[in-house]
Amino acid sequence: MRYVVGYTDTSSGRDALALAVRLARTTGARLDLVLVLANEARPTLVPADPGYEKFLRETAEGWLAQAVAAVPADLQATPHVVYAESPSDGLLEAVETLKAELVVIGAARGGILGRFSLGSDANALLHSATVPVALAPDRSGEPGTDAPISRVTCAIGTRPGADELLAAAIGATRRGGVPLRLVSLVALDRPADPAHPDAVARAEAHAASVLEEALSHLPADIAVTSEVASGHRIEDAVTTLEWDPAEIVLIGSSRLAQPKHLFLGSTAAKMLRELPVPMVVVPRDSSFTIGDLS
Repeated sequence: MRYVVGYTDTSSGRDALALAVRLARTTGARLDLVLVLANEARPTLVPADPGYEKFLRETAEGWLAQAVAAVPADLQATPHVVYAESPSDGLLEAVETLKAELVVIGAARGGILGRFSLGSDANALLHSATVPVALAPDRSGEPGTDAPISRVTCAIGTRPGADELLAAAIGATRRGGVPLRLVSLVALDRPADPAHPDAVARAEAHAASVLEEALSHLPADIAVTSEVASGHRIEDAVTTLEWDPAEIVLIGSSRLAQPKHLFLGSTAAKMLRELPVPMVVVPRDSSFTIGDLS
C-alpha cells in the first residue's frame, strides 16, 4: 500500500507530511513524497537557463531529503521530483505511476484555527483524482499534532457511491484497529423543514441500517457507533458533533463526479468550513479504498 504526499517546503507541505505519517502508522502504508516542478518542456519566450534548472532540481531534492529525514524510522518514505504542467497534474501522474491508493495534501494558508482553505491546486485535485484525497487542516503539522489516528468518522448518505464510501471506512477501521463512527447524511441532505417532519426519524432508520452493515464486516472488538446530525444548515449540523482531535472524516464524492473520479460536492465543501479534523474524500464508484477488507 502506497500513499502519495504532495510535498513543498512550506507549512502546508509539512501539514500534509504530518497527516501522511499518522495515516501510515494506522494502515502500514509506505509514503512517496512528491515535489512537483514546472515542466522543463513548457513553452517560454526566454530560453531556460540550464544552471537555474539545475539549481531548482538540487533545491527540491534537498527539501525532500530533509522531509524524508523527518519521517519516523519505522516508516518507509521515498522522495520523488516530478515535472508537470501543474502540481495537480504531477500528483495524478505520480499516483498512476506508483499505483498509489491515496493522495495527501495540505490546506492553503488562511484557514481559521485549523480549518481548511483550499488553494487552486488542491481544488483541481479534488475535482479530478481517481483515488481518495486526504486534506490536512492548517497547522496540523505543528508540535503535539502527531498522535495516531484515534477514530474514523464516516459521513454516510443515500446517494450513489455510499456503498463504496462505507467499504473504505470499514477497510480503514479494520486495518487500523480503531473505532468507527457513522454519521447519517440523510438529515444533512434534508435540513430541518416543516415539509419533512419525519426527516430525523428517516435519518435514524438509515443510520441503524448502515450500522448493522458495518458491524457485519468488523470484528467484535472494534467499536462501531452511529449518530444523526441535523440542523438548518450543513455547517450547523457539523458543529453539533463532538470531534476527537486525532480522528479523520471520510466523505463521498459528489453525484456529479464521473465514475471512479472525484468531484467535491456542496455537502463536502460546506463541511470543510467547520471541520477541525482531516477529511478524506473518496471517489464515487471507486475500486480503491484506504484500507483492506480482507
